[in-house]
Amino acid sequence: MTTHRTDPYEVPGRPCSIAATLQVVGDRWSLLAVREVTFGNHRFRQIARNTGAPTDRLSARLKSLVADGVLERRPLPDDPRHDGYYLTEAGRDLLGVIRELLRWGDRWLTTSPPMRLRHHDHDLSVRPVCAHCGEPVTRGEVHAEVAAAGWTLAGPAAEPSGQEARDA
Repeated sequence: MTTHRTDPYEVPGRPCSIAATLQVVGDRWSLLAVREVTFGNHRFRQIARNTGAPTDRLSARLKSLVADGVLERRPLPDDPRHDGYYLTEAGRDLLGVIRELLRWGDRWLTTSPPMRLRHHDHDLSVRPVCAHCGEPVTRGEVHAEVAAAGWTLAGPAAEPSGQEARDA
């Protein structure tokens, strides 16, 4: 299954990949379901127990994640009569987002981190590196460049003088 592509001009407000992404994984239960599948919990009942999601809502979210190409259903290795949920390539690409949400929540929301991510024998500490030049990336070195026609960083570009009158 391939991930459905969204025209960024069809999302409300600014044409933006963040807005398109949130249409797929922006509700409370979607990323928690992806988290559970990442942890190796492929059965519906495991995902429901570990997310705390109401089963009717979780069922709807899992169907949406499958339809959007984030998850796929396939037979469980230990019980081929039943299907489990597995990450697609698009789902695996969300792992960096989940890792950053975990880091942010540990720093700003929880009194003590309830989980640690480990890399070999130490806590994982990720730093961004530019894949193009190989240099570490710092906050002040990154800037947004608007590629959406008719938009600036401040919002919609002003119509050329007289355009409003012709459109009226």
